[in-house]
Amino acid sequence: MHEDFYRIKRLPPYIFAEINNLKANLRKENVDIIDFGMGNPDIDAGKHIVNKLIQTATKNKVHRYSASKGIPGLRRAKAKYYERRFGVSLDPDTEIITTLGSKEGLANLASAITAPGDLVLVPNPTYPIHAYGFMIAGGTVRHIPSLATGNFNPEDYLRNLSRAVMHSIPKPIALVVSFPSNPTAQLCDLTFYRELVRFAIKHSIWILSDLAYAEIYFDDNPPPSILQVDGAKEIAVEFTSMSKTFSMAGWRVGFAVGNKHLINALTRIKSYLDYGAFTPVQVAAVEALNGPPSYIEQIRNEYRRRRDTLIRSMARAGWEIPEPPATMFAWAPLPKKFETMGSMEFAKLLMIKASVAVAPGIGFGEYGEGYVRIGLVENEHRIRQAAKSIRKLIN
Repeated sequence: MHEDFYRIKRLPPYIFAEINNLKANLRKENVDIIDFGMGNPDIDAGKHIVNKLIQTATKNKVHRYSASKGIPGLRRAKAKYYERRFGVSLDPDTEIITTLGSKEGLANLASAITAPGDLVLVPNPTYPIHAYGFMIAGGTVRHIPSLATGNFNPEDYLRNLSRAVMHSIPKPIALVVSFPSNPTAQLCDLTFYRELVRFAIKHSIWILSDLAYAEIYFDDNPPPSILQVDGAKEIAVEFTSMSKTFSMAGWRVGFAVGNKHLINALTRIKSYLDYGAFTPVQVAAVEALNGPPSYIEQIRNEYRRRRDTLIRSMARAGWEIPEPPATMFAWAPLPKKFETMGSMEFAKLLMIKASVAVAPGIGFGEYGEGYVRIGLVENEHRIRQAAKSIRKLIN
């Protein structure tokens, strides 16, 4: 029997598996691992959201199949959110679809629009599904360096995009962009999005924008949506998620919004694959989207406190980490003493010697080497505890 499955062979070894296995083995030995590795929120979802879930789950007929595209009320709530937050008008019937988290939406849209051999432009470093979703679909990925000296430079990035299109055969069908960025926590502004939309329209390239961290920011300038740009709907679709904004990661609710042709393609693919999230979960998501802005601010403030504690505590420990302006992550260069070790070996050493788990930068692409990603998913006490252990290691 032939066991070399085509799509599995195209996937590289999962780099995080080695870290996860080490973590699991240490925990079997009762080692208390302070886990900054996975972006898995530890903050509870709001009581008003949970109560709506419970209330809805007791009603008749809600335990049947739901709607793959998302219940109408949820799509209308998402349209109202975009109008309120970005000043963008969306048609709930043709320009919005509910997904099982943004990751599923990205992967299934890649499957919908990619033919074998199609080329897609993906930032590097980046969230793995941005590249692997197209690889699984049979496409080819060209990586675009997204950081020069640790910071995002829009002019450099656009030059790299132009160079990639000029020297690529076949011509790229799509490009992926993600701000605020996972893992690097970098931001962009509407000026960059305007240039990106102009570029994509000129070259007839779809834009897939990942805006999962739209509400996790720490200054007075909320991250924009690419759909705020005139003409963006001609070429772009945007993915958002309830996971981080409302601390609903395990609920698996996200959205794709924007270009109606891309939304229709994703709708058709999903109609063959799923019946949508559990209806009470979708009703609770409506409650979250229509809920008080103070709840989102509460979540944001908690991550801000953790960020500040992390930066201060690690600085006292001798590890200087740039202050992330957004997301629930810090993108940290390896301490000078360990710069030549590489991010994977440093992450393993940190877990074995300091009982602290982080994500090696190499797991987000070759240009992530020399960094680790630190998730703000432990409370302030645990962050300070981790810093004390790390201080003993790096000094």
